[in-house]
Amino acid sequence: MKIVTWTNIRLVLMILLVILLYSFTSYKNEHRKIKKTEVIFVGENTLFLKEETVNKLLIEKNKDIQTLNKVDLDLKKLESSINKQQLIQKADVFVSVDGVLKAVVKQKTPVGRVFDETGSFYIDSEGNKMPLSDKYTARVPLVSGEIPVVKKGKLSEVLRMIAEDEFLKKNIIGVQVLPNGSLVMATRNYDYKIDFGRTINIEKKFKNYKAFFQKAVSDSTLNKYKRINLKFTKQVVCVK
Repeated sequence: MKIVTWTNIRLVLMILLVILLYSFTSYKNEHRKIKKTEVIFVGENTLFLKEETVNKLLIEKNKDIQTLNKVDLDLKKLESSINKQQLIQKADVFVSVDGVLKAVVKQKTPVGRVFDETGSFYIDSEGNKMPLSDKYTARVPLVSGEIPVVKKGKLSEVLRMIAEDEFLKKNIIGVQVLPNGSLVMATRNYDYKIDFGRTINIEKKFKNYKAFFQKAVSDSTLNKYKRINLKFTKQVVCVK
């Protein structure tokens, strides 16, 4: 027969105390009053979305937010509602320890802009459609032609590389998709066209173009060319 010792009693009391404190803390946390809302944008500094727009989604069905307890909020539903906003890539909604209902928002990143018979929209960094913003206009290449013939992942990869490279971002202003899936690019300050070819060996082709450009600038020959062909990864073919 086991003997009940003071050590065993103390251990049981400590466990009960921990359970009690946890229950009390959980109850207090769930019944904490919401003091205010706060929207935090992360990532790009440029805001395509107004803070008020996200704020309205946070309090859409909870007009008098300060009368609510945390337990009364459906955080997953609020998060889902914000994530449906077409300018938002991802949002996390939670209540901080001091009773602030927060939404941490990452916006979509536009990497190209399309004009077609239905209107105009951006292509985001994942290759999806992104609506225009009435708050800010992004300076990204104009995309035209037979866009559906290219896999959206490949097209967005090309556009992302342009957006993330300072030289390419300043130099390339247009991308046309031909019926066979090849790309032709237009430049900002020169009349020549870039025959990029299909969306393969993308990084190598851009590397070749930058090397060619640097040499042609030093030779003062850029204005002599009408076409710059990048289809062959081992050489750049120029047409005068």
